[in-house]
Parts: sequence; C-alpha cells; structure tokens
Amino acid sequence: MKTLVAYFSASGNTASLAKRVAQAAKADLFEIKPVEPYTDADLRWTNPLARCNKEKLGKKDVPIADTVKNFEEYDLVFIGFPVWYYTAPNIIETFVKSYDFSGKKVALFATSGGSDIKKAPAKLQPLMKGEIIDAKLFAPDQSYSDINVWASKLK
Repeated sequence: MKTLVAYFSASGNTASLAKRVAQAAKADLFEIKPVEPYTDADLRWTNPLARCNKEKLGKKDVPIADTVKNFEEYDLVFIGFPVWYYTAPNIIETFVKSYDFSGKKVALFATSGGSDIKKAPAKLQPLMKGEIIDAKLFAPDQSYSDINVWASKLK
C-alpha cells in the first residue's frame, strides 16, 4: 500500500507531527504551502481583519504553491493541519478539491491549542470521493509510540 502524508503547518507544530506520522506510516511526505506564505499578522485570529479570518469567513480557496507528483499511485492519504474554527483551514479544502480521491482511504490528523477535530471530517468528506476512515487530534509533542500505534492500525 503506497501512502502519502500531506500537511499544512502554520507555526511548525503540525510539520513536526507530520514528519513523525510519515515515519510511522512509512509514507512519502508533502508540505501543502500557500502561494503567498502566511505572516504572523495573517495568522492573528483575534484580529477580525487578519487573512485567516477573511479566508475562513469568505470561504475562499487558498492557492497552493506545488502539486503532489503521481497522486493517483497513493492508496492511503494522511492529511494534517492545525485546527482553525473547529475544522481544517481553507488551504486543506483547496488541497482536497484539487485531487481525485476516488478509491483512496483518508485519515485526518491535527494539532490544536484548544479546539477538537470533530467537525473536520463532515466538512471535508463532501469535497472528496475518498473515504475518511479516521480523524485524530494529537498534542504537538505526542509520543512516537502513540503515533505509530495509530498509523499502523490504518494501514
């Protein structure tokens, strides 16, 4: 089974977790990067005019800088992100809409400062033809053994 870990990270927490998920799942790793990188001001969600708020409230797609090569070859795709507004950031929605997930299994994982991941599967599932088989919230410093147990049961 060929596996991919695709992730978006705003502050580095999700990137660190994604690397451990990729290692545990023996997967290829792909960073989902916006064409226009986020600044600290863009991510300051307490400012109603911050880019992250404008994107979420405006339901805007976020252009992605690169594409996954040979996406059709993957059977299992892990998608990682920080939780924004109790779901995935818009760049994840853009990523999901950019590929054909038909016949693929998808597992979501996230980091958060206080929100859960419960709403993310319901928001992302309608955007893809693949099957979301699990969604897990991890602490940024989650132990490798916990990640390994989770990733192994999905393969």
